[in-house]
Amino acid sequence: MDDIETGNMNDANDVIIVTSDYVPGYKITKVLETTWGLTVRSRGLGGNIMASLRSLGGGEIKEYVKLLNDARETAFNRLKESAKNLGANAVINMRFDTSDMAQMMTEIVAYGTAVIVEKVSSSENVSLS
Repeated sequence: MDDIETGNMNDANDVIIVTSDYVPGYKITKVLETTWGLTVRSRGLGGNIMASLRSLGGGEIKEYVKLLNDARETAFNRLKESAKNLGANAVINMRFDTSDMAQMMTEIVAYGTAVIVEKVSSSENVSLS
């Protein structure tokens, strides 16, 4: 049996990621440490020109939306991998942070607290505090 319930992980996809400070249906048995995944993306001259032209008309700038969605996905996947490398099977309190660098690059970081969780039986009472 190879799944989150047994604590056996072969894949970063087995890592549970939540924005809350608990995982519903699980109890935290060990808090490891803060973990993160990040990426830095360049907007590129061509993308900046197209985005600038598109911004003249107002509305959504699709070039930047795609760039940021792709960057968030990369940071999220790197967070999962980092947590797995620490021996965690979950990350609680996950957040994203974004910053611009040198007006041509964007840094996206996904971060949270790496923990080990165990599934609780239906008879166990899990506190949300």
